[in-house]
Amino acid sequence: MTRKKPTTLTEFEQRIMTILWDRQEASVREVCDSLSREKPVAYTTILTMLKILKDKGFVAHRKQGKAFIYHPLVNQKEARKSALTKLINQLFQGSPEILAQHLIAENNLDLAEIKALQDSLGDTEEKA
Repeated sequence: MTRKKPTTLTEFEQRIMTILWDRQEASVREVCDSLSREKPVAYTTILTMLKILKDKGFVAHRKQGKAFIYHPLVNQKEARKSALTKLINQLFQGSPEILAQHLIAENNLDLAEIKALQDSLGDTEEKA
């Protein structure tokens, strides 16, 4: 039985994608150097992760000399939407309303913050 390709990013994949979204494209070395500023990471680890991201359909690459230059195929908004949809389906019975109620209750939003949310929702409806 073939395994279904994951449609969301792991935390480490997210960090790599953030670099690609910020730069639009980067070599394995550039991604490795950027991530190593926080914590050392092996070149081969980044190479493997970029291959995984390519297999998942999140990135593509082109050859430049001996290096592969990777670029995102999915923008950050699409990745967030996919991750949020998965979260809502897994933990909130597929209901965005239950998620919103949970966020409001767990974050102790005051009336002014709730009003600001309502106003932003009104702005969204007007644009639609």
